[in-house]
Amino acid sequence: YKAVDTTGFFDEIAVDLGNNFDLLKAVVDPIKAAQRIGKPGIFVNLSHRSQKEAQILTSFCRRLYDYAFVAKYYYQKEQKTIQLTLQSSPQVQQFFNGEWLEWYALMQVLEFAQKNSKNLSCARNLSLSFPNEDKHELDVFFTLAGDKAVCIECKTGEFRPSIEKYATLKKRLGLSNASFVICVLGLPDEQASGLSSMYELTFVNERGLAEHLTRFA
Repeated sequence: YKAVDTTGFFDEIAVDLGNNFDLLKAVVDPIKAAQRIGKPGIFVNLSHRSQKEAQILTSFCRRLYDYAFVAKYYYQKEQKTIQLTLQSSPQVQQFFNGEWLEWYALMQVLEFAQKNSKNLSCARNLSLSFPNEDKHELDVFFTLAGDKAVCIECKTGEFRPSIEKYATLKKRLGLSNASFVICVLGLPDEQASGLSSMYELTFVNERGLAEHLTRFA
């Protein structure tokens, strides 16, 4: 139940990121890099940004501080930079390392259900075991009306080595091509379409996930 508990702020920040990642990656990518090498903080340079972009980035960083995703926030007006001191919390580090996309996918599913008055059962980080003791973890999984099942696997980095694994898993679960979705962060629309044609899977980027979910309305 904790994996789908939306009383915290993981879901809110994830929606911010999914809806505007092209800009907000200016904050998230340096955070990920700093976490990998144990660097305590980062600087975000706003001097080359438009007023609107600078405002969005500043507001986002302030929200990260308000919701304790970073330990300290300091805006240097003259230098037009933001200084962030990172959190050492494992939950926050996992979130920035890619777990945020799972939260974003979950919130897209819940929004889809609400808009279309759908009753659903959903899970995140669902662990399953097959009779031969093969074990898998599904990022986001939901059922509609008790029979229509959909699996969403989320990738913020390299996904190509996992394609065959996903194709095999889709068959073992008895899902249709449209019901096994690989959501790849930043994947160009044309490439997503081409990959979906090549393999018996559905590829989308974070911007195309909501549109694909309308197929199940």
